Amino acid sequence: MHAFTFNGLPSRVVFGAGSINRLESELDALGVHKALVLCTPQQEALAERIAANLGERCSGIYPRAVMHVPIESAVAAREEARRRHADCIVAAGGGSTTGLGKAIALESELPLIAIPTTYAGSEMTPIYGITDGGIKRTGKNPRVLPRSVIYDPQLTLDLPINVSVTSAMNAIAHAAEGLYAQDTNPLMDLAAQQGIAAIADAIPRLRATPRDVVARTDALYGAWLCGMVLGNVGMALHHKLCHTLGGSFALPHAEVHTVVLPHALAFNASAVPEVMSKIARAIGAETAASGMYDLAKTNGAPVSLAAIGMKVEDLDRAAALAVKTPYWNPRPFGPDQIADIRDLLQRAFEGVRPD
Repeated sequence: MHAFTFNGLPSRVVFGAGSINRLESELDALGVHKALVLCTPQQEALAERIAANLGERCSGIYPRAVMHVPIESAVAAREEARRRHADCIVAAGGGSTTGLGKAIALESELPLIAIPTTYAGSEMTPIYGITDGGIKRTGKNPRVLPRSVIYDPQLTLDLPINVSVTSAMNAIAHAAEGLYAQDTNPLMDLAAQQGIAAIADAIPRLRATPRDVVARTDALYGAWLCGMVLGNVGMALHHKLCHTLGGSFALPHAEVHTVVLPHALAFNASAVPEVMSKIARAIGAETAASGMYDLAKTNGAPVSLAAIGMKVEDLDRAAALAVKTPYWNPRPFGPDQIADIRDLLQRAFEGVRPD
């Protein structure tokens, strides 16, 4: 076993069907009184339900969260929190809403409570991302880590199946990359393997019966574990590519993760073969890369960048942006490897199944 340092993040998790009803007690635990509820325009009904339950303890609803947290959106949301005299933020929804909550917390230091309705996993991390001038910049700061996370599987029952599958694949990507992160450790190794296995087992059950509460619970449990992994260890090639493609080319977040993951795993396979064996076992496949591709395609998820809006003429720029400021990776991918990254992106663009 290699040497490691582990510093657990101070997160509180409330998990189980009906746990949304415990929101007010979470406000009490934090000693706060006026919550601004965030959501996307599509989830305003959920935000209104939360606001009604909170009554006078809700300072208002801000239903304008969008993908990749444009800086303009972050500034407007921060001003809304100040205007309404909120002393905490409740983010109800997926990664876009959680990301907006983090952008507010980063500058205001207001405590954040996350209520995930997808499998994004970002609610378990101190990682934030803000897009400015077409470039998505990420960072880590303990201020953005939600103080409490409420996981209620009942809130995911009506999540469209196509969104469910890509969101679940996004969560798997966090754990898969966490297994070969520079600062991985035995606890996160175990969490990653169990999280991947739980989600991989739940995906086909969700596709068969979208309102299966047991499958929804298993998927949300896996998302919690995968998000915890992302929050405790570093990111590598996969996340760098997804941040580049999403932030600079406005591609949908979960779909980008779904498409890129098999190719990022194939790129790193020779550098960390033991990790690839763990991933393959967790999903019940012969190889990690081809197994992830098959898991996505069999369950109706997109497997090519072309299918989610990428233009072939943008691949050169995407490769150049990705290698300009590379993350640590077990197989280097800096400027000297731009041809390899360009080839990876071409295969992802075409949707070629990795060997």
